[in-house]
Amino acid sequence: MTAHEGDARAAEEERAVEQALALVGRQPQAEHLPPGRPGGADPASSSLTAEPNTCAGPPRDAPRPGAPTPDSSASGDPVPDSPTQGFPAPGSSGEDSPAQDPGAPVKSAPDASASGFSSRRGNPSPHGARPASHAHRARATAWAGARALAERIGRTAPLAAHRLPLDRALGHVLAEAVVALTDLPSFDTSAMDGWVVAGPGPWSVREGMGLLAGRGSAEPLPDGHALRIATGARLPADATAVIRSEHAHCDEAKGLLHATRGVVPGQDIRPRGQECRSGDELLPVGTVVTPPVLGLAAAAGYDAVVAVPRPRVDVLVLGDELLMAGLPREGLIRDALGPMLAPWLRALGAEVSGPRRLGDDAEALRQALISSDADLILTTGGTAAGPVDHVHPVLAEIGAELLVDGVAVRPGHPMLLARLADGGPCLVGLPGNPLAAVSGLLTLAEPLVRGIAGRSAQEPYRAPVYEEVHGHPHDTRLIPVIHRGDRVVPLHYNGPAMLRGIAAADGLAVVPPGGVRSGTEVEILDLPWASAAPWTEGCFT
Repeated sequence: MTAHEGDARAAEEERAVEQALALVGRQPQAEHLPPGRPGGADPASSSLTAEPNTCAGPPRDAPRPGAPTPDSSASGDPVPDSPTQGFPAPGSSGEDSPAQDPGAPVKSAPDASASGFSSRRGNPSPHGARPASHAHRARATAWAGARALAERIGRTAPLAAHRLPLDRALGHVLAEAVVALTDLPSFDTSAMDGWVVAGPGPWSVREGMGLLAGRGSAEPLPDGHALRIATGARLPADATAVIRSEHAHCDEAKGLLHATRGVVPGQDIRPRGQECRSGDELLPVGTVVTPPVLGLAAAAGYDAVVAVPRPRVDVLVLGDELLMAGLPREGLIRDALGPMLAPWLRALGAEVSGPRRLGDDAEALRQALISSDADLILTTGGTAAGPVDHVHPVLAEIGAELLVDGVAVRPGHPMLLARLADGGPCLVGLPGNPLAAVSGLLTLAEPLVRGIAGRSAQEPYRAPVYEEVHGHPHDTRLIPVIHRGDRVVPLHYNGPAMLRGIAAADGLAVVPPGGVRSGTEVEILDLPWASAAPWTEGCFT
C-alpha cells in the first residue's frame, strides 16, 4: 500500500467513524481520535490504564438513545421522536439471503406498512412511508469505518491491569514493560564444553574435575594453564578463551594441551552483559506473552509480569430452529455458531463462557443482557426485523445505545454494535447465517476484543487475486481465499449460510464494491490460526 493510499484509507475511516457517531447523536470525542492526532490517546496509555472496563459507557446525564440532541441531525436524516432512534423499524432488510447472487443489485424490501408489522409505537412516520431497505442503507456504516470504530471503542475501555505469575500469563498482553533486573548473562560463562585457557599455548593441564555449571567461582587461572570446563560454567578470572573439545588435543604423557586450530582471545565465551545490561527494556508494553516471552522474563529474574487480563465474552445463541446434536430434521438445523465462536474468540485472546442457548425468547434475552458481567456480549441471529428477531426491541427496551446498525458489507450486513446502559458492556449482534456471522466477527468483534485486550493490530497487507472476483454494487464483500505462491485464490461455497469455503481458507479478501479484475491487489484479513504453531492452543493471532 502506498503512502497516498494509506492516507486516503485513513481519511475514509475517519469520515465513516464520524458518520457512525453522528447517527447516534454523538460527536467524536478526544478518546476516539487516532494516536498521533491532536487530542488522540497514546496507544499504550489509552489501553493499559488501571481503570475498570466500562466499555466507555456514557455519563449518567448523557442523553438516552433516541433523545434529540444538537448533533442529531448531523447525518442528514430526520430525527424521529421515538425513543427507539437508531433501531430499525420492523420490516427492514434482514440477513443476506443464502440464495442471493452476491453480484446482484440489492432489492428493496417492502415498506413497513406492507410487511404485516406495524411501528412499535403504533405511530406512522411523519415523513411518509419509505422503503425499509433504503432506511437501512442510509444507516449502514462503511466497512472500514465500522472496524475502526469498534477498535476505538475497545481502546477506550481497557481492563484493569494485574500481576500474573508466569505460569498464568500466557496469551495476555503486557501492561508494564519487562526491564532487565540484571546483566544477562550476569557473569562470564563458557559457551561450549571444552577447555578454558589463559595466555598462549601449549597449556599445562591442571588436575581436577574441572568447572561445571552452577558451581561457585573458581580461582584465577594462571597464564599457560588449561582447565576442563562445561557449557554454562562460570569462567575463572584471567581466562583468555575456551577451546572446544573437538578442537583440542591433550598429550597426557606430558600433561600439555594443544589447540588444533587458531585460538582467538574471547572465543566461545559469553561475556557478562552480552544480551542486555541491567535496566535495558527487554519487552515493551503491548507485547503478547508467548512461550519465548515467558522464558526471557524468567531469565531476567521475573516471577510474575503485569498484564491486561483477557476480555471476558458471553456468547448467546438465539433461534428455536437449532439442534445441539444429531442430523438436521423436520425443519431444524444444527447450531454451527455455538461450537465455532468460543474457540475463535479464544484465538483472539478472550476468555469465553460456554455458549448459552436462549432460543427465540425475548425475556430470556433481556435477562441475559442485564445480568451479564462480561466485557463483551455476542449474540447470534435475531438482528433483522422478522417476527422473532428480538435483538433490536430488547436493546431499545433496556436503553442500550446503538453505535452501528448495519454495515455495508456482504455477507453480514445486518450486524450491529451497541453499548448497554449505565456503563454496561458492549454487545455485538451477529447475523444467524454462519459465514455472515464470521463477517460480523471479523468486522466488529475482533477489533473490539483486540482493543479491550490492548493488542496491536496486524500490519495490513495486500495480495493479488488469482482471478476476477464479482463484487456487490454498493457494499464491500468478504471472500474466503487461500494462498497460492504470491497470490490468493478465491474459494467457492462463499454464500452467507455456507462454511465450506471458510473452513478451507487462510483468510478473507476484502473486495471493494464493483469487484476486481484478476491480478488486482486486495486487502487480506488473516485468520488467527493461519500461521499459528501448535503451542498456541488458540491463544494468539
